Order: sequence, then structure tokens, then C-alpha cells
Amino acid sequence: MASMQPSRNLSPLLTSMRHPFPLSCESHLCQLEPKRLQKELLALQNDPPPGMTLNEKSVQNSITQWIVDMEGATGTLYEGEKFQLLFKFSGRYPFDSPQVMFTGENIPIHPHVYSNGHICLSILTEDWSPALSVQSVCLSIISMLSSCKEKRRPPDNSFYVRTCNKNPKKTKWWYHDDTC
Repeated sequence: MASMQPSRNLSPLLTSMRHPFPLSCESHLCQLEPKRLQKELLALQNDPPPGMTLNEKSVQNSITQWIVDMEGATGTLYEGEKFQLLFKFSGRYPFDSPQVMFTGENIPIHPHVYSNGHICLSILTEDWSPALSVQSVCLSIISMLSSCKEKRRPPDNSFYVRTCNKNPKKTKWWYHDDTC
């Protein structure tokens, strides 16, 4: 198992987390657990899921927004393709799930991924539990992509992209099958 020591790039940010991390919300609503987020950041940095790498530049200025670089797994429809996942953490994390979506120029073509990057995955909304982690979300997304049999968009992609909120967590998801 890898050491849990921060890299040089993250040391100033992680050191500053010993004090409550400033958030843009009313203080009585902010409940971000900086130690939990710091622990998850270090775990993702030092022992990332296969094919995933924390983009360290993305966390230099804010602990509440991360980009994870992802490469499609060998032997899958996405082999060799590169994607980026954007994680945003609210002041209620881990009691509230992170906002997670694909971002950048290459959004995977998948039955549960909309062309705007939103992901239809139940653990990102109603099936979220504080016992889950960034690593478990990453593994679920890897599994979702790896099990895909056909590259296609969700049947309601055009309508959804035209009418949805920018924040996928504000969507009332209707799961079309049991693989979300």
C-alpha cells in the first residue's frame, strides 16, 4: 500500500486545512469535514483506482473542486480513450454526495452519460451514503464504462441537454434500467 504523505504540490493546501476551510456559504450551513476530504484527496493521489489520476493542478487553489483524469480500461469499448471527471464538494459533504460529471472535450458515448457530461448513476444521488467515498464513485464509473456493450447516448439525450440544470444534482433522475 502506498504512503499517505502529500506530494510537494499539495503540501501547502493540505497544511492550510488544519483550520476550517473557507466556503462560500453561510457559516451555520457549512459542515464540510476537511479531515475527511483531505484523507480522500490523499487516498486518490497515492492509491488511485486503475486508469485514474488526480489532476493535482485542479486542487492547488480549492479543496472543494477536483479533476480526475481517466483512461478507458484495456479490453473495453473505451480502451485508450482519455476522459476527465469533475468532482465538486458542497459544504454538506460527506452527508451530501459530490457533484460528479465528465468535463472537457471528450465525453464518453455511453447509455448513462449525457453529451453535456452528466452521469446517470444512482450513487451520485438517491443511493448516496456517507460511507461511500471518491474512490468508490470512481470505481463505479470505471465499472459502468467497462461493462458497456454498445456506444450510444441515452435515448432522451437531446431533450435532457436542452432542458437540464447545469448541476446534475438538481435533476430528478428516472432510472430506465437497473444498471445505473
